[in-house]
Amino acid sequence: MDTHLPLTGVRVVDRTDGLGEMTSRLLADLGADVIRVEPTGGAASRNDALYYATHNANKRAVALDTTDDAYRRLLAGADILITNQHEEHPGLVVVAITDYGLTGPYAGWQATEWTHLALGGVLCRSGLPGREPLLPPGSIAYESASAQAAWAALIAYWNKLETGAGDLVDVSVYESTARVFDPGFGIGGSATGGVPAVDGPRGRPDARHLYPIFPCADGWVRICVLAPRQWQGMFTWLGSPAEFADPELAKLGKRFAAAGAIYPAIGRLFATRTREQIVAEGQQHGVPTAALLSPTEVLSAEQFAAREAFTSIGGVTMPNGFVEVDGVRAGVRTAAPSHGEHNGEVLAELSDIPDISVMSPGPRRPLRGLRVLDLGVIVVGAELGRLFADMGAEVIKVENQAFPDGSRQTFDGSPISASFAYGHRNKLGLGLNLRSDEGRDLFKQLVAVSDVVLSNFKPGTLESLGLGYDALSQVNPGIIVADSSAFGPTGPWSRRLGYGPLVRASAGLSGLWRYRDDAAGYSDASTIYPDHVAARYEAVAILAKLIARRRDGRGGTVSVSQAEIILGQLSHQLARESIQPGSLAPVGNEGAGDAPRGIYPCAGDDEWLVVTVRGDTDWRRLSLVLGIDLDLPTASDRIAHRDRIDAAVREWTGRRAPRQAMTELQAAGVPAAMMQRVPELLDDPHLTHRGFFRTMHHPRITGPMPAENTPAIFRYVEEPELKPAPVMGEHSRDVLIRILGLREEQADALITADVVQQFS
Repeated sequence: MDTHLPLTGVRVVDRTDGLGEMTSRLLADLGADVIRVEPTGGAASRNDALYYATHNANKRAVALDTTDDAYRRLLAGADILITNQHEEHPGLVVVAITDYGLTGPYAGWQATEWTHLALGGVLCRSGLPGREPLLPPGSIAYESASAQAAWAALIAYWNKLETGAGDLVDVSVYESTARVFDPGFGIGGSATGGVPAVDGPRGRPDARHLYPIFPCADGWVRICVLAPRQWQGMFTWLGSPAEFADPELAKLGKRFAAAGAIYPAIGRLFATRTREQIVAEGQQHGVPTAALLSPTEVLSAEQFAAREAFTSIGGVTMPNGFVEVDGVRAGVRTAAPSHGEHNGEVLAELSDIPDISVMSPGPRRPLRGLRVLDLGVIVVGAELGRLFADMGAEVIKVENQAFPDGSRQTFDGSPISASFAYGHRNKLGLGLNLRSDEGRDLFKQLVAVSDVVLSNFKPGTLESLGLGYDALSQVNPGIIVADSSAFGPTGPWSRRLGYGPLVRASAGLSGLWRYRDDAAGYSDASTIYPDHVAARYEAVAILAKLIARRRDGRGGTVSVSQAEIILGQLSHQLARESIQPGSLAPVGNEGAGDAPRGIYPCAGDDEWLVVTVRGDTDWRRLSLVLGIDLDLPTASDRIAHRDRIDAAVREWTGRRAPRQAMTELQAAGVPAAMMQRVPELLDDPHLTHRGFFRTMHHPRITGPMPAENTPAIFRYVEEPELKPAPVMGEHSRDVLIRILGLREEQADALITADVVQQFS
């Protein structure tokens, strides 16, 4: 037991097999005593040794028949059970992670990583115009669902600590993909100009101009030129050419419109320079820049080495956890256990089953009573604060008119956008000048009566303002200060300007997210990943610290590197790369291991279906539906004849609408999914059945806004309130008077002096 970790003393029983193993791994990283319960024959996930090793570190393992009394006694001493099926255990937080959830018309359907990407609204935005859509690399849908399940688990556990009631938490991978990977009904990056994905074009627009990638002397580099000051730096870097001196080019829309002239000039500048030179010069000019690294380069990159982002277990290099807590990496402490390794010690710890008093409180928002000061900006900052606000915390968004949140930027100058409204619902708005002594003093007064401070500024920014953890903990020893950044608070890259596209490039993901037959076919420009999922990992760690504070009264810190979140979500693939260099490479739309595994055209305009045969049983079922008679009994046979199989599948899907094709194959038990566009999610019968959407209204936005609901289906957790996102400083006066106890004339004086801004 590592007593410095926040979930020390929390016992989790893990009955998952593959799906959900990373949920309990995250809780184990944070100190929970996670006990895997496997059948006597072992879990099927052990068949992939590297997957098992990366997803089950820091756990103990027992081999038990779940009908045995020992299993019931184990659950009696547990706090949380994570499983892949419906289980009822009064007083226990039961988290059921399944592909489609425990209820609804798709509940019995078959699924894979790729079907979730297709149905969850991700595939439709991935790829280049004029080409088939491109399936994203890795297993990000399943990994993101695991993070969502961990957040839902701790929400329910916090509720149990408050009320004594357990819960049944129903987590669907499909729904998690739609709300976590790159949500169509969520906040987008500043380059989107406030337009959410649901309002985007039907097809796959060429988004490469948003975060362009250029060839250079030794590979590829990506830049992000979004803010006016960044364009000024790029203009200077180019030599201040007269053709780009128009002041109007400081505007995002004008600059994108002129990309046809600007980008060739940048290309010429970069052509003879190395990646290292370009990144260094970009830093000098204030232009966010990153090299596209290969997986092998990632494994030896100086930043990740300096931060010990990788560790070695049994000669295999693997990512070393997702977060830092109190300045210490919550990483791998023990290797994944062998089958039944801890039977003796775990069984010896069991006690008799106590009498359980079942509590049945009404639904409530568990985090009510917590106060969060939210300094976060852009996507990950917005999303993290929203997660707490939705669950009842009083979240105060603190910003300054002179340095507004970049996500307030819109193409048409509107005071608030739909994207911003999604990301900042249920928050209060405080306009506060932290560069003034009076503003910093007011912030410290708020810290004294708050629980959490959130920020995602460049590392060192809060410290430079005198508002780092050391200073704030003097005001409130129980305060928890959480930060996130592109590459983490330490290491040679820590001060680099970072955006999600640059993080993806540096973590090796951009290089994997391209068409196999096009060396320049990079296709991740329109995604917002990993911002939304990084917010979940950080939220889990913060809530874990709050749980620990109930025990010891101490605050502390949480730090998240977005790059390391990507590494963690590619854990078993990177582990394989460490022993088989070159194994982690672009896959495109042709899945390895069996056939057919790919994407197939359907009747209609740009309509597609994903089909992923997992083995011989799926193949037999598919053959019956398609009416084909190919004697290909093994995976190797099918891979050898992939072209013949793909032609047969294309001929069949081409005569059917995508939903019809999906329904027919799923009825036969074949994993298949239509490429569902973001607006189509609104009419999806499964999401409707499960209450995935609510209707949100904002007084400054015309018409109703469909918005996501709770992070999972709970019994005792109330739905979010859906209060409108604030304009800057909308609630400043209320915060000063109600929370800090200032008199009205004092508040007026602070507003007049521009220490505080109040707008309405």
